[in-house]
Amino acid sequence: MNRFNKIFNEKRKIFVPYFTLGDPNLDDNLNIIKSAVESGADALELGFPFSDPIADGPTHQKSMERSLQSGVDFKKCVNQIHKIREKYPDIPISLLLYYNILFRIGEESYRQLSDAKVDGIVCVDLPFEESHEHRKLMDKYKLGKVQLIGPNTSLERARFLFNESNAYTYVISDYGTTGAKKSLSQFTLERISELKQVSDKPMIVGFGLSTPEQVAEVLSQGADGAIVGSYLTQKIEKYHDQPMKAQQEISSFIQDTKKLIN
Repeated sequence: MNRFNKIFNEKRKIFVPYFTLGDPNLDDNLNIIKSAVESGADALELGFPFSDPIADGPTHQKSMERSLQSGVDFKKCVNQIHKIREKYPDIPISLLLYYNILFRIGEESYRQLSDAKVDGIVCVDLPFEESHEHRKLMDKYKLGKVQLIGPNTSLERARFLFNESNAYTYVISDYGTTGAKKSLSQFTLERISELKQVSDKPMIVGFGLSTPEQVAEVLSQGADGAIVGSYLTQKIEKYHDQPMKAQQEISSFIQDTKKLIN
């Protein structure tokens, strides 16, 4: 069973940290991810570095630049996932990818991600209507499909996208690209409640969350999971030459978050 299906069947609310694979380098990146899991992360969302990340703000753009400059490519990202999976066989892992990466390599990329036991993939630059081949390969290699619901997606369309997701559905919290925000808008909270009326299938909210309190608020509003990325990536950027300090800061954030939501 897909690990996301298993965790949501247990009716658990989950916290999901996001990390760009290979940031700031493969060794420090792996240690940061291990520290995050051992601090209580319920699942992981991982990104492959890409030169034109149109859905990402400056924080993740710089994160991907650091990873690419350190020599990270698709093969090294897959190897990194194998290392994570070997140590943590049960943790759900999803990928937030740009479709160009998969398209360039073709079917072999899906096979390799399946071999690495990835549970779900969301492509932020691939409209559903143009994703037939992608969805066919996802089914062939038993990779969980994750559809995106944007802030301006109609409720009719949202209901359709919920039904087309079989790992979870990714709800973008607000307008704009990724990036830490100081506070949640009333729109975000109302949107979660509204979507909860549309479908009882699991949804994870991401984009902009940056405090344990925001994670708790999103979950209390009805979301099944919450993703924090840019805030944690800022710590990696700030302490890129002090990897232990980055680990400590991220570990403290996760522990504080889990205390609030458990």
